[in-house]
Amino acid sequence: MKVLVTGSQGQLARSLAERAAAHPGLDLILVGRPEVDLETAGTATAVILAAQPEVVINAAAYTAVDQAEDEPDRAFRINAAGAEEVAAAAAEVGAGVVQISTDYVFDGQSAEPYDEAAPVNPLGVYGRSKLAGEGAVRSANEKHIIIGTAWGYSPFGRNFLKSIMAAATQRDILTVVDDQHGSPTSALDLADGLLAMLATGEGWGSTYHLAGSGSASWCEFAAAITNVCAEIGLPAAKVQPISTEDWPTRAVRPRNSVLDCSKFKRDFGFVMPDWRGAAEQTIRRLARADPS
Repeated sequence: MKVLVTGSQGQLARSLAERAAAHPGLDLILVGRPEVDLETAGTATAVILAAQPEVVINAAAYTAVDQAEDEPDRAFRINAAGAEEVAAAAAEVGAGVVQISTDYVFDGQSAEPYDEAAPVNPLGVYGRSKLAGEGAVRSANEKHIIIGTAWGYSPFGRNFLKSIMAAATQRDILTVVDDQHGSPTSALDLADGLLAMLATGEGWGSTYHLAGSGSASWCEFAAAITNVCAEIGLPAAKVQPISTEDWPTRAVRPRNSVLDCSKFKRDFGFVMPDWRGAAEQTIRRLARADPS
């Protein structure tokens, strides 16, 4: 199976490249800037038409949640118009498209985890742009799968887990928000789930949630990170809980965006590992050698 992945330098694309080694029948093509730049109309179409893939995974995105409030046009260009172009080009060559979306399409008012049928109501520009991308992909290519995920981390690039590890080398006490809850997700585990899904050839025309099992606040996530660091002899820090009001940000974030992934388990028999164990694996890998 020939699978083209956009956003070649991102966490998910790099994780897919690593995990693809376990799938000998998979021909994975990673593309990114400047060859494919979702800010530049036509670049994705040209590459997809030339490559003739069977599936396109659109892992490219504008993910600067706070900055998006000041750059709404750019966020929508990449996350909505760009996603639409990718989906339409995939349709032109008869390929399916997997669109990666976010827990931030929800407003966080529910006390329960969000399933795929839950009402959407994004609070900020980032969430609205990703929601617009979902709709655009559905309209542009009937052979689509929308994957909602959350709170991604990996050994690659910049992410919350690596930021906490870095901060612990500089400060003894870290203050972290404790009243926003979500689903920390290893991008490597996410890659495993996506590849397992594609191997079945099923699920087209559907929306799924796929995130780490269990839930945490940002503070609980940070504390778990520093606890593992302490156990293995890395610099660690004490984590102190604070409220959202104590840490104002440009964008409003949902207080609860935990995702219910039972539909994915039912349809594909795949369960994401618990986030704590997955995070520990990532930290131990980083302790051995940081691939940045």
